Amino acid sequence: MIADFSTDMKRAMDDLLHGPKFPNKDFVPGVTFGEVYRMAAWLRAALAEAPPEAVVCLAADSKAIMAAALLASLAGGPALLLPYAFSAKALLQLQETTGFTTAIADTARDFPDGTQVICPQSAGSAQIPVGPAALPQAELLKIFTGGSTGTPQLWSKTAENIFSEGFFLARRYEVTERDCILATIPPYHIYGFLFSVVLPLVSSATVISETPSFPNEIVSVAKDREVTLLASVPVHYRVLRDKKMALRLAFSSAGMLDREDNEEFCRQNTAGVVEVYGSTETGGIATRNRSLGEEYFTPFPTIDWKIVEERLAVHSPYVSPDLPVDAAGFFTAGDRVEARGTGRFSLKGRADTVTKVGGKRVDLEEINLLIKNDSGVTDCVVMALPEAGGRGHRIGALIQGETVDTTTIQKMLAESLEPYALPRRIKKVDRIPVTTNGKYDWSAIVRLLEK
Repeated sequence: MIADFSTDMKRAMDDLLHGPKFPNKDFVPGVTFGEVYRMAAWLRAALAEAPPEAVVCLAADSKAIMAAALLASLAGGPALLLPYAFSAKALLQLQETTGFTTAIADTARDFPDGTQVICPQSAGSAQIPVGPAALPQAELLKIFTGGSTGTPQLWSKTAENIFSEGFFLARRYEVTERDCILATIPPYHIYGFLFSVVLPLVSSATVISETPSFPNEIVSVAKDREVTLLASVPVHYRVLRDKKMALRLAFSSAGMLDREDNEEFCRQNTAGVVEVYGSTETGGIATRNRSLGEEYFTPFPTIDWKIVEERLAVHSPYVSPDLPVDAAGFFTAGDRVEARGTGRFSLKGRADTVTKVGGKRVDLEEINLLIKNDSGVTDCVVMALPEAGGRGHRIGALIQGETVDTTTIQKMLAESLEPYALPRRIKKVDRIPVTTNGKYDWSAIVRLLEK
């Protein structure tokens, strides 16, 4: 059952605002925890006149500045907005959606006209000039995501959403001041933000300021900085599968990690990969570590879960208040699952992977799995594309793999599927497009399939 977080979380957040446990220790190399708290004190004072309903755009790459801004918000400052990109178009879209007039930045950005830009400075004291921390249910963050279909979405996250997950991860995986964290996803994505801003704050671990994405760069930084914890994504583990790193912990999220990539990485490294299942709006839900023989996902002990008509439903302190819940507080996700023994489940694909073609049901996940059975396929995306000038759909498949023969794929599918379920468009590419946080770039995928 879910613990009662309200009292414990309020106390933990109040303790966090009292000051750093290790003020002279690096938060990021070259910037101490004491300096982060001094920036937070300065920001809290600079934003003291902001009305309660105000939101501030946090358009910074610096993890130290992001941590300082989060502390200032926790200390009663305005809620923060995390853009999904820093382009002029994305920032304008964010302003039109939220009406922000103030931004925190560490470099020049193309903000909309009239935006007040604050560049954080250091206060004389690390004591943040406020009373108790924000209430656990107070909105602390708005995350502007690219959306799973390419349509941007805005999600609210409360103080409890953010910090209860951070404290839970620190306790469960014994993350302490002795750890050094490397994240290969930017901190303005929720997974990167959790592991490279929140987790260091609550555990006193150091986090690497860089966000490397090339394999040799990742390995070099991990070695030079004596990294103990890696937070990465499936697309990066694919290129790291033959690399050795002296890690204590490795995490993967933002998509399913390929079994072979996982096994190869584990052969080279003593640390197994902890796969985290969840989303921006739900927070973390479950984990598995195949190196420990875990084939199925085990939900966090901090959440309740059940299966409703094959779909996963969760009652969790990490779920965004924007999501609809039933009378018992459960949110029903869009993922189909199957119970596996006591307390575990396997993923069966998205509920929305079932579409209609010519009035007949087609399971896109079934087609995806059939294609991935071909030994030459290293990745695949199957999606329903709208028929030009009509209300129906046609199936398209984008396939990655050097030795893939699309004619062989078509023949194999024809032997397994009804004619109406066959992809009308199969295209081979060197690499399926992904975004900076390792998720599929759906807009780019659609463009490739419609060429």
